[in-house]
Amino acid sequence: MPITLDLSGEEIANKSIGPGVRVVLRDPRDDEALAILTEVEDVYHPNKVKEAIEVFGADDPAHPAVAYLRNKVQDYYVGGKIQAIQPPTHFDYVALRYTPAELRAHFNKLAWRKVVAFQTRNPMHRAHRELTVRAARQRQANVLIHPVVGLTKPGDVDHYTRVRVYEAIMAKYPNGMGHLALLPLAMRMAGPREAVWHAIIRKNFGATHFIVGRDHAGPGKNSQGKDFYGPYDAQDLVTKYRDELQIDMVPFQMMTYLPSTDEYQPVDEVPKGVQTLDISGTELRRRLKTGAPIPDWFSYDAVVKTLRESYPPRLKQGFVIFLTGLHNSGKDTVAKALQVTLNQQGGRSVSLLLGDGVRPELDTRTCSRNPPPVSHLLIGSVMLASCTSSEERSKNLQRLAFVSAELARAGAAVVAAPVAPKAASRDAIKDTVLQTAGPGGNFFTIHVATPLAHCEATDRAGVYKKARSGELKGVAGVDEVYETPERADLTVDLTKQSVPEIVHSIVLLLETNALV
Repeated sequence: MPITLDLSGEEIANKSIGPGVRVVLRDPRDDEALAILTEVEDVYHPNKVKEAIEVFGADDPAHPAVAYLRNKVQDYYVGGKIQAIQPPTHFDYVALRYTPAELRAHFNKLAWRKVVAFQTRNPMHRAHRELTVRAARQRQANVLIHPVVGLTKPGDVDHYTRVRVYEAIMAKYPNGMGHLALLPLAMRMAGPREAVWHAIIRKNFGATHFIVGRDHAGPGKNSQGKDFYGPYDAQDLVTKYRDELQIDMVPFQMMTYLPSTDEYQPVDEVPKGVQTLDISGTELRRRLKTGAPIPDWFSYDAVVKTLRESYPPRLKQGFVIFLTGLHNSGKDTVAKALQVTLNQQGGRSVSLLLGDGVRPELDTRTCSRNPPPVSHLLIGSVMLASCTSSEERSKNLQRLAFVSAELARAGAAVVAAPVAPKAASRDAIKDTVLQTAGPGGNFFTIHVATPLAHCEATDRAGVYKKARSGELKGVAGVDEVYETPERADLTVDLTKQSVPEIVHSIVLLLETNALV
């Protein structure tokens, strides 16, 4: 599994990084030195396509690690030998964090000779408890619950909530059977290869056995709607390298509930014709977001209570209304009217993010060297086109996405109205909100599809006139293509509907989703 130090060309040039140079690696949270790259040996352009295929099995952006490789990883890799200085400082769950040596010593102190390790990135429920207890009893061993608290799959439950769940479920184990420790690991969702990596890590932490379930560390579906890896590919690969790994794999099928006997069994041991019940992760998240009941057979009261605390009722969840359209399409007017309407209804704070109001706060570089005439400042979303490059406009939309997600995560209603002419930028904003806003990850795209001819005919600011004369660049509809949203939640047109009618239709959309 590649562990890489990626840097931009600008960073390499500014810091004069090259062969023979020593580089201090610092924690971005507190600037503490963690390690030294004692001598740079290589600075090179990686072949990201080859890396994706070799590590993840496909160069498919539907795989979260491939998407990260394509969109986040910088253009250069820097290689060399590393000398450790100190581990990172953690301020959360300190008592649950161990180095490999510390955890091995803890097992020795408890006289645990056999330890079955269980890897997870999700909250645990009754089925997980039954699975791990069964695995331990079959091998006369103890259980290490070893969840990942670093980067996991986008959309996963945050680790603070998960650790409270793990603490609650540890009380359900037989006395002295289990121990909880946290693993600060960035998962790659690399399936079979990652399963081998996880086995090596657990061996280092003192485990003698490692549970590998169905589709271990799988990322879900690829771009063709098929699974990236086979359901038991991970088990097969760990078995193949068992002698080299020196840790025994515990293969397990999915556990399912049998209401007739009030017990859990592996699916391959259930007699034919016997009724079974299951709740998928997707269904659980739906029930948490909507407040639907979660049955006792699925989880414990303490676990459900903890999860409910992190998933407020729908009426308290944040959301983002994302209005996109041409300049002078009326999206700003609709946004302001919607803000007033939502404020009137009450129940949550409402934040309005318009181009001309937000941009100077998010990007201090905007027009700072060459301020435009006052008339340009009134143009709002076009001001950015006249002052910044396409790359800088894209970065500003990323900042808008970050702010929107943070506000929605805190329970606010966010009304944003950038032009955002590119489908890729709009998709990126939506993904950011869905993946990072937690229970506030409710996103609605409203396409304000007022025709260009009407936008131009009623343009009192003269933006289109200036764009056609060449005085302004980057104006959507003139010298930049506006890519029509293909999957908008609502499409409106100010030549056919009044502003109150449009606002009413948006409110109805929110009501349909139980958010107002």
